[in-house]
Amino acid sequence: MNPVIQRRVQLGLLVVGITITAMAFSLVAGCFKNDSAIEASKATVMAEVVSVDALHAAVDFQTPDGSFHSPRFGLLYPTELSEGQRISVEYAAYNPDLARPTGRTAMLSIIPGLSVAVVGWVVVGLLMVGVAEFSRRRNRRTAENDSADAGSSDVPTTADHTGEATEEESVSPR
Repeated sequence: MNPVIQRRVQLGLLVVGITITAMAFSLVAGCFKNDSAIEASKATVMAEVVSVDALHAAVDFQTPDGSFHSPRFGLLYPTELSEGQRISVEYAAYNPDLARPTGRTAMLSIIPGLSVAVVGWVVVGLLMVGVAEFSRRRNRRTAENDSADAGSSDVPTTADHTGEATEEESVSPR
């Protein structure tokens, strides 16, 4: 592989790794931002879990002013909940769409965020090594083919007094 192309591919992979790391950092930072918003004006109520899937849990709860809320994007940190369950929910009083089960915090986002970054860098690293290995093998194969082609010439060459290679004249035995 051309060294310029190899370098560009590896730089592209480096950009992908940095982007994945930035996304993982943003995930964790966003969770801490949401938690600080909840902590700034925390209210606690009982809520009923109305639906659960792998990534979301929808709940209904009534605030002290009598209005019913179901957070648009579900609860933060929705693991280990089941439909029909009644749970205690902490929410931001000024924004009831920002809610989480009581006792759960942004600390739960650190392991997933780090795992995304680590797995991303492992994949990027393996791809970089693969590109380098592919390039090394291709260059070695090309060098072997070039040396084999140079060694299989039928007409031997010698250098004349100017240092340039010339074909030897063959003298016939007649």
